[in-house]
Amino acid sequence: MTRVLVLNGPNLGRLGSREPDVYGAQDLEALRALLEGDAPDGVEIDLRQTDHEGEIIGWMHEAVDTASPVIVNPAAFTHYSYGLRDAAALVSKAGLPLVEVHISNPHARESFRHHSTISGVATGVIAGFGLEGYRLALRAVTAG
Repeated sequence: MTRVLVLNGPNLGRLGSREPDVYGAQDLEALRALLEGDAPDGVEIDLRQTDHEGEIIGWMHEAVDTASPVIVNPAAFTHYSYGLRDAAALVSKAGLPLVEVHISNPHARESFRHHSTISGVATGVIAGFGLEGYRLALRAVTAG
């Protein structure tokens, strides 16, 4: 069985109640159900969320050690975490797919959100399509 790590950064545990006009009304459990329903046979969804930078970095290390593809929404860590960027680079340099996902379009928001430390080492980036972006990312990391 292939395990796909779906990693979510700070404040995403508040999906459904945090700025629903920006992030929608669905929560992480709805995302889990969506992805599990879309997962091809033999693919396990391991969805996680943390507000702690070191924890998400550790999960990236785990992805390398277990050869697991990664879908990551780094949230606010996107814009400044070089530690997370280096951990993400370990994933992609190991030949594993790593897709950066954003529920909203960061380029249509405040200027500080326009820069991503992760995009340059990611396999691909999907932004602005709500939870559908995760579904697209799942297709990308399980293709082939």
